[in-house]
Amino acid sequence: MKVKYRMTPNPITATPETTHREAVDLLRQYNIRRLPILDREGRLVGIVVAEDLYSAQPSPATTLSIYEIYTLLDKLTLAQIMTTPVYAVDEDCGLASAAHFMAEKKISCLPVMRGEELVGIITETDIFKAFVEVLGGGEPGLRVDLRVADRVGMLAEITRAFADSKSNIVSLTTFGSDVEGLRLISIKERGADVDEIREALSKIEGVEILEIRPSGQDQLLTFGKEK
Repeated sequence: MKVKYRMTPNPITATPETTHREAVDLLRQYNIRRLPILDREGRLVGIVVAEDLYSAQPSPATTLSIYEIYTLLDKLTLAQIMTTPVYAVDEDCGLASAAHFMAEKKISCLPVMRGEELVGIITETDIFKAFVEVLGGGEPGLRVDLRVADRVGMLAEITRAFADSKSNIVSLTTFGSDVEGLRLISIKERGADVDEIREALSKIEGVEILEIRPSGQDQLLTFGKEK
């Protein structure tokens, strides 16, 4: 899947001359955390994230008055705060590649370009949402986790077992294993009987069933007291 299908198009931007206070107002107004920076010709020259703005503010322990703080922030421009040069990707970049770049560079977003024109922004939240969809998160049905032999035809045999059990596969994802010659497979399906699926899979040589569980069993936990 290409980045252009998952990005936020036409992102809110700022200029190097935008002040700190103006940038904070933009983040609050549009409920965003990142501002690509464009020069007067519309070229991408940098990026500012919310953490950059917070780090540039005076410490809460400062002896400056509120008036002095506001005066200081009114003089501080994004040219002094922004990260430059800035990493970006083309709109036809693969989503997996974008996720790899973000993890490799330890960044939370990538501006998306069409040539030299900024057309969008892809964030870690966009990546998480796509990951959830790939794994079938939120879909009703069974989650089936397998450890299988890494051999030709294995996936075909597994999907045939599901089809024979009148199962509709919603998602199928494979992962590397810490054991050479084996892979992990996670399948989200709808419509099958647990016992029927278990029996069909047990007949395939090289398949180990790790877990079969219905959706909705995982719970979000909270700790601590509400303020």
